[in-house]
Amino acid sequence: MNEAPTDRTRIRRIATNGHYDAATLHAIIDDAYLCHIAFGDAKGAHCIPTACWREGDYLYIHGSNGSRMLKRLMDSECCVTITHLDGLVLARSAFNHSMNYRSAMIYGRFEVVDAADARNAMEAFMEKLVPGRQAEIRPGSDKEYAATTVMRIPLTEAACKIRSGLPGDDEEDLSWPAWAGVLPFARTQQAPITDPACTLPAPEYVRRWQQG
Repeated sequence: MNEAPTDRTRIRRIATNGHYDAATLHAIIDDAYLCHIAFGDAKGAHCIPTACWREGDYLYIHGSNGSRMLKRLMDSECCVTITHLDGLVLARSAFNHSMNYRSAMIYGRFEVVDAADARNAMEAFMEKLVPGRQAEIRPGSDKEYAATTVMRIPLTEAACKIRSGLPGDDEEDLSWPAWAGVLPFARTQQAPITDPACTLPAPEYVRRWQQG
């Protein structure tokens, strides 16, 4: 599907960069560790970064039961955004510079995940962060889970926008004597830092992280 699911998700500026298919949306979410959630309350507008993960056709978040944001998300709509910067696009003219990026916007209302499913969701979150970690760590206690709210938002009303490739200079600027091209960005996984109080050797999933 490459048609906007609703009018508010329709990409208007450079519409050819818009994508509405589930595969593109899932790939952008799955490559993210953080999302930003915009919402409003009596004190005004807010946009808060928070950890996120996907299961099926839902994006999940979690937080303390006392979280102002989570309380507000229970009874109002919001907008969730994710952006990956892939490069700076250097053109020959100032106003044709751009960025290569992958972004997603999700509209809707979060719902609270029930207690039984919340445990499974949190374990899936750990596996998304570091595959293999969940089997080693101390499981969450009943008290810890009771103090945590897990929420999810359906991915039915969403839009993605992607820009890739080289500069799009105007014909009359192609002879301008300035370098043009792309300065790529890439997320790198650096060497793990061991806690000084930890005497255990690095497990396989930590070694895999270091190897990228």
